[in-house]
Amino acid sequence: MTSSPDTVDQLHTPALLVDRAAFDANLAAMDAVLPGRKLRPHVKAFKSTALASRLAADGHVAFCAATTREVEGLILAGLTDDILLANETVDTARLASLAQHSDNAQITVAVDSAETVAAAATAGIRSVLIDVEVGLPRCGCAVDQAGPLADAARAAGMTVRGVMGYEGHLMMVEDRIERTDRVHESMAQLLEAADAVGGTIISGGGTGTFDTNTWCTEIQAGSYTLMDTQYDSLDLPFRPAATICATVISKSPKGWIVVDAGLKSLGMDHGDPSWDQGDVFFCSDEHTTLAPADLAAWGVGDRVELTPAHIDPTVAKHEVLWLVDDGKVLDRWPVDLRHW
Repeated sequence: MTSSPDTVDQLHTPALLVDRAAFDANLAAMDAVLPGRKLRPHVKAFKSTALASRLAADGHVAFCAATTREVEGLILAGLTDDILLANETVDTARLASLAQHSDNAQITVAVDSAETVAAAATAGIRSVLIDVEVGLPRCGCAVDQAGPLADAARAAGMTVRGVMGYEGHLMMVEDRIERTDRVHESMAQLLEAADAVGGTIISGGGTGTFDTNTWCTEIQAGSYTLMDTQYDSLDLPFRPAATICATVISKSPKGWIVVDAGLKSLGMDHGDPSWDQGDVFFCSDEHTTLAPADLAAWGVGDRVELTPAHIDPTVAKHEVLWLVDDGKVLDRWPVDLRHW
């Protein structure tokens, strides 16, 4: 693209759009419940320092990251108040590249084993959180190992700021009462670990439990900013702000149209995207076949907008987020935290 586009119609497709009104409403809804440092936005959801800077301007200056690349990008963007690498790594070279910024940035790393404690210490990391498994079969130590790991980290010269535990297995529990009860059970384990570990931080939660997890001192939510159809199925005060703009490239008299967005531009692990003017037939690498409610209304060259089922991997497939309002392009946000 040789010049900055003024309208959505001028964008090459597939293009990842962010509707300003929905985006602003999502941020306001979150701020009403979790202002300031009660929220630690997770940048893995949107992978853009431009978007992160908008959150920082609203008072959310502590960030959560899933990769060392995300941490480095936040540092380069000057978002250095408080960055948590909420993921384990034993790559001492990558950790050392983060540790070299410790004089100018607050960097904390999650650890859940003797090996990850040793890697962090060897790399020169100064602060850690003890990651505790609270029901999701992923990272995290057993509750009874949290205290000994904290002791080992302190013995290695690091500050233990507290604990984290992600109840990701509960994000999509549909019934709010059941979701709240099960989050309570999960967080009881994290609080037990926190008693043994010490520190001031109890970090966890996500978009699906942002207002039902009242036991953490901070919530690690990120998807709320852009949303997707999976989270939109819950009783949350957010709405989808991100869509994939695609162009109709073929039309069949048998009742379908084909657009130029598919598996390589949409996160599909949570299912097909949705379309508000018909059904999604199927997706392939570079195509999505749609069955419009009114076939006659659609022709080759028309634009459609698809809502992704999973926003995080969708964003990771794109280089730019286009902030738009009523067909006008307002801003270009590079997806500069991609890769590892």
